[in-house]
Amino acid sequence: MKINLKLDWKKVNKKMLIVGIVLLAIVIYVAFVIFNLFLNPTDTVMIENGKLYMEEAATGYIIRDEEVVQGKNYKNGMLKIKNEGERVAKDEAIFRYYTSGEEELVKKIQDISLKIQEALENDANSPTGDIKVLEEQIDDKLNSLYDLNDVQKIKEYKKDINTYITKKAKIAGELSPSGSQIKKLYEERAAYEEQLNAGAEYVKAGRAGMVSYRVDGLENVLTPDTFSTLTAKTLEDLNLKTGQIISTSEECGKIIDSFSCYIAVILDSEQANAAQVGNDIKVRLSNSEEIPAEIYYISTEEDGRKLIILKVEKYIQELISYRKISLDVIWWSSSGLKVPNSAIKYENDLAYVVRNRAGYLDKILVKVKKQNDKYAIVDNYDSDELKEMGYTTQQIRSRYSISLYDELIINPDLDKVSE
Repeated sequence: MKINLKLDWKKVNKKMLIVGIVLLAIVIYVAFVIFNLFLNPTDTVMIENGKLYMEEAATGYIIRDEEVVQGKNYKNGMLKIKNEGERVAKDEAIFRYYTSGEEELVKKIQDISLKIQEALENDANSPTGDIKVLEEQIDDKLNSLYDLNDVQKIKEYKKDINTYITKKAKIAGELSPSGSQIKKLYEERAAYEEQLNAGAEYVKAGRAGMVSYRVDGLENVLTPDTFSTLTAKTLEDLNLKTGQIISTSEECGKIIDSFSCYIAVILDSEQANAAQVGNDIKVRLSNSEEIPAEIYYISTEEDGRKLIILKVEKYIQELISYRKISLDVIWWSSSGLKVPNSAIKYENDLAYVVRNRAGYLDKILVKVKKQNDKYAIVDNYDSDELKEMGYTTQQIRSRYSISLYDELIINPDLDKVSE
């Protein structure tokens, strides 16, 4: 059996020609579609809820209404009565300086107190009933003393403890052979206590406010009274490091206005040049917290930049540790239906978008509330606004509105769009 493998080249060439023509047509069509997409792209976007900001990064100098408090014995070291950031009233004790040789005096008083206690315990003739009552009273006062912060109450409790110990010593001194020794020890301890108390210096608040021990020497330089003298150069010449924490002083403290503080920034933006005193804005701190701020003062630098001082009334305590910080100045923010600017078209100065719903393209007027370089927050016009724009009641009733998750056409074929 013979197989004829001879090909009909005419038929083969004809088929190849047809296939080649079809492929060429497909290539031309795809190229045309791609080219047409570049010229008239038909991308779609979905309306979403979002938030827009107009903001700029800045460096801020913290200005406070604050008063440094310091006593005479600042070289002795200090014992803090009020903690950092704690609020105090006027004339309330903030801290006290150690007495000269306080550590040695305290140790002597402790040693004598132990000797008195041992003498009382070793005296078998003393009336144990009365002494036990006094001991219980002393223990109660001592336990309560550990939890106290109020200076006046601490003094009262110490006075009560000394009174109980005195009574205890007198009982033993009057009724026991060791009385003269106990009395001598008590008088010796009283002398040391008087010496200790005589050298103590309590420093009080001259005004109500918030306590801080972070003193940097700029308390009388960066104050609300110096706004008119501040310039970018005077601030830069302070040579402060951004974000550096102010060191804690061991010699003095200060009282800060707990209701407000100020932040000075140097800006050269369109928004800064248009800013006015009294405008409400926001600032974002390094912890990403946004807080309200008021433009309190503005001056123009020689180079045209703006020195703007912002007043803030929140996070005062968090700012105590700093004098120079990084922050974002938020000129405005807006929330709502967020769309890319490329989806917004204009006709006679009116903005509109083209919505695609089930293949039907509708042209819908929108109100642009806020806009930045890439996106806009938009909304529908209400009936009253459309009336003012000249639309009839019938036209208003028949108009469409946009809503969340609507699909918008970026570059629609306007011939296919219905009004």
